[in-house]
Amino acid sequence: MPFINVKIAGPTLAIEQICRLQRGLTDLISEAFHQERESTSVLVEQVPTGKWSIAGDIEPVLAHVTATVNAASHAADNKARFIAEAHQLLKLILGDGLPSATYVVVNELPDDSWGYGGITLEHRAKSAHLGTA
Repeated sequence: MPFINVKIAGPTLAIEQICRLQRGLTDLISEAFHQERESTSVLVEQVPTGKWSIAGDIEPVLAHVTATVNAASHAADNKARFIAEAHQLLKLILGDGLPSATYVVVNELPDDSWGYGGITLEHRAKSAHLGTA
């Protein structure tokens, strides 16, 4: 049940670009981490230009992706794949002017520290194991 937060500064994105980001990141996280598409949530936020800088300089376009996933011993190769492909997706949608200091972060949280529908992932896993999910 990943949650992906994307922050973009620069040109205002068209709804089609936002949808491409949401679908693309959902596909990437589903494939790289074998996560369920049905519970993947993607939030794309526009940040006003001038509120974000790199090395103190305002850039024409900036982006940051944070993907929160369960701490289930995801292989380093899977994380590297997600980071590389997410960066390529950003470049595809936002253009080649994206700075190299564009970060994609994979945040791993223990199953008892988050959940959805008011139920922690740990409780969901225990219930599924016991057949009470």
